[in-house]
Amino acid sequence: MNAKVIDKIWTFILYLLSAFVVFILVLLLSIIIVKGFGFLDPKFLFGAPKHGEAGGGIGPQLFNSFYLLVLSLAITIPLGLGAGIYLSEYAKEGMFLNIIRLSIETMASLPSIVVGLFGLLVFVNLAKWGFTLFGGALALTILNLPSLTRVCENAIGDVSKKFSEASLGLGATKWQTIKNVLIPASMPQILTGIILAAGRIFGEAAALLYTAGMTTPTLKLGASLGSKANPFNIFRPAETLSIHIWKLNSEASLPDAAAIANKSAAVLIFMVLIFNILARILGKRIHERYTGSK
Repeated sequence: MNAKVIDKIWTFILYLLSAFVVFILVLLLSIIIVKGFGFLDPKFLFGAPKHGEAGGGIGPQLFNSFYLLVLSLAITIPLGLGAGIYLSEYAKEGMFLNIIRLSIETMASLPSIVVGLFGLLVFVNLAKWGFTLFGGALALTILNLPSLTRVCENAIGDVSKKFSEASLGLGATKWQTIKNVLIPASMPQILTGIILAAGRIFGEAAALLYTAGMTTPTLKLGASLGSKANPFNIFRPAETLSIHIWKLNSEASLPDAAAIANKSAAVLIFMVLIFNILARILGKRIHERYTGSK
C-alpha cells in the first residue's frame, strides 16, 4: 500500500471522526432546544418564579447570572491580564517562574466542587459573609484566573519581537510599548479568552452552590443598597440559572418543574452559544482592524 492510499484512508477517518463529533453536538443541542421549546417567551425570561404554582419565570435567576458574570469578570480580567503581562514581559526564566507556572497549572486542574468547598470555608464561614454574590464571584475568579492568565501570556508572547523592538527604538518606554503595541496586537486572542471564560461563568453551578447560595430574596429596585432586597447588593444570596436548573431537577418543588428546567437549560445553552459566537466574531474583527486585513 503506497503513501497516497494511506494518506487518503487517514484523511477519511479524520473527516469521519469530525463529522461524528459535530453530529453528537447538534443532536445534544437539538434535544435541549426541542424540550425547552418556548424558552424565548418574555414572560418566562423576565417573570418571577411562582412558589408552589405553575407558570413561573426565571427573571431573578437570569439577572443574578448576568450580574455575577460582570462581577467575576471585573475581578478576573485585571488580574489575568496583569499576570500575563508579568509572565510574558517581566519574569525571568528560573526556579521562581517555574513555581508560578506550576501553581497556575495546578489551579487550572482544580475541580469546581473543590473551589466551591474552599469558598465555603473561606468566604462563607471564615469571612462570615454568608452566601453572597461577591463570594460566588471570587470563587469563579479562582476557577477562571489560571486559564485567562495563560491566554494573556501566550497572546502577548506570540506578538512578533520586531514590534516591541521597533517601539523601543523609537524612544517608547517598556510600559508604553506594552500598552500601545503589545496589548492591542494581542487583543483578539485575549478577547476570545475573556468571552470563553464568560461562557464558563454563565454555566457554572458546583462552585456557586457553596458560595452564592440556592435562594434569592424578593428583589426591589427601590430598596437601600445595604438591603438584601436590592438587586445590586453584592452581599446578598443569589440563585443563578444553572443552580436553578439543578434545584428544579433535584427537588421538583413546582408542578411544572420539568418544563421550567428544560426551558432554563435551553436558555443556558443559547447564552453559551452566543458567548462562543461573539468570541469568534469580535476576535476576527479586532484582528482585521489591527492588521488591516479583510
